Amino acid sequence: MSTHAPVRGTRSARVPSFPYDDTDLSRFRELQQLAYACAQRVGDWLGPGVTERQAAARLRRELVAEGVRDFFHIPFAWFGDRTAFRNFRTPLQFFAGGRPLAEGMPYVLDCAPVADGYTADIGYAGKLGDNPVWDRIALDLGEYRELIVREVRARRTLAEVYAAVDALIARHGYDNRHRVYPGRVIGHQVTRTTSRGPAGVNVLGFGVRTLQTLGRELVGERLHGRSPLWADGRSSRHAPTPGLWAVEPHIAFRDVGLKFEELLVVTEDDAYWLDDDLPHVRRLKPGAAR
Repeated sequence: MSTHAPVRGTRSARVPSFPYDDTDLSRFRELQQLAYACAQRVGDWLGPGVTERQAAARLRRELVAEGVRDFFHIPFAWFGDRTAFRNFRTPLQFFAGGRPLAEGMPYVLDCAPVADGYTADIGYAGKLGDNPVWDRIALDLGEYRELIVREVRARRTLAEVYAAVDALIARHGYDNRHRVYPGRVIGHQVTRTTSRGPAGVNVLGFGVRTLQTLGRELVGERLHGRSPLWADGRSSRHAPTPGLWAVEPHIAFRDVGLKFEELLVVTEDDAYWLDDDLPHVRRLKPGAAR
């Protein structure tokens, strides 16, 4: 668990102050831990012949059993070359399909539960059996995690951090696959949802309350020359706005894709990952099982 506390500097007239207190951060952290725990249980349950739809449905049931009633977006599951988003052409291809899991295949589970307005958005990568390519990429993920927080602390713009991640991907000989996400995003801002739309109702995979909140954020941030979406275009040519950002570098080599997704805390003059006790972080520790 991160031991950092929010660092509050002199407030700039153009930069909003950090909007959360320690209680808020604890609630976000608890929900993120819950999401990862549910994803891990589904990963342990997976076996040959299980389809993406079955895995996504199982992940949703695990979250609902823990009291989750609403979602930023519905759970996703990708198996085999779909972890690398090969031949993805339309947003509909992101939804879980009928691909069955087989020995040696990689998989990615992605879920975004909402509880009492707090949101977590996580990505959990794994493999069924042996996959040396997966092992190699998994060990490199730590470099991306370190790079992102270092660049954000240096107050680089979102687009500049994106470019730094791209450069590291190229040095490793991998492919950038987050560019396939709608809007080419590597991340997005997460806020405490205050919308009063119906909980649990989804439109195109996103919760109604999510869409209401995102709409207000897009308008509000654009009025101040900022964006809640983290990509590589003109709208991302500003430093990350203080708050919480769900960051998801998605990397692939040929037909094997991996990602992590977790919450990054950005204050007026500091940045740190909300929690260091997560599966992909523990995996990097000496002696950890892969």
